[in-house]
Amino acid sequence: MTELYGSDAYAPLEVARRVETVGVAKARMATLPLLMLGMLAGAFIGLGSMLFVVVKSDATLGFAAAQIGGGVVFSLGLLLVVVAGAELFTGNNLLAMAWADGRIGTAEVLRNWVLVCAANFAGAAGLALVVFLSGHTGMNDGAIGRTVVKIALAKQSLPPVEAFFRGVLCNVLVCMAVWMAMAGRSVVDKAVAVVFPICAFVAAGFEHSIANMYLMPLAMLVQQGGSAAGTAAVTWTGVGGNLLPVIAGNLVGGSVLVGLTYHVIYRRAQ
Repeated sequence: MTELYGSDAYAPLEVARRVETVGVAKARMATLPLLMLGMLAGAFIGLGSMLFVVVKSDATLGFAAAQIGGGVVFSLGLLLVVVAGAELFTGNNLLAMAWADGRIGTAEVLRNWVLVCAANFAGAAGLALVVFLSGHTGMNDGAIGRTVVKIALAKQSLPPVEAFFRGVLCNVLVCMAVWMAMAGRSVVDKAVAVVFPICAFVAAGFEHSIANMYLMPLAMLVQQGGSAAGTAAVTWTGVGGNLLPVIAGNLVGGSVLVGLTYHVIYRRAQ
């Protein structure tokens, strides 16, 4: 009866097949829609980050409540990507499965990752500009803006090795969320699959490169607007110093620890 109404989840072996098939389609997508969907994904993750900051700016919340509550609302970003449709660099690290199976080439994988990552940055930074111009960072007597700058400064000051491993752990959870969402047959299935892993990585303080592409440019805009003055400042050098190790960590976590691991388990013998 459950199969009749389509309420049962796909088995892991079937999920592996679906991830590979989707990966082939993603790798061979035309450039214009790929870039447009990449910009949407960057903006979607930015929206989740925006809600995370709203929760974090509430000084009445305890540490655990703020971290977990922020993680729950941040899940909006990946849920929009999964359900509405968009191309997210961190999720697309799962293309490693189709590559390992010989269904797509190295050049196709690299093309997707480079174009999507660049488009994600454009979408995330573009949303940061729109959010700043909207006056959103002045909410809660300016606490939103101060929290954004505080978060961005903490990211900028991370040692590269620590940033790398936080990126690894983050994208293990993100790609597991995408993997489990592929097992779902309904929007509710996908939402349940997404929320818990995403909440976990946010609450644990791991590093998501696309979220940082929204938060750090927004912090720079807030500083230039003078609403969060301080001795330290977020700079483009600091942005690059954070993004490079975090992107590398995201790649390892998503493509190696999830994509290639599941390839060996489910697809290599096929």
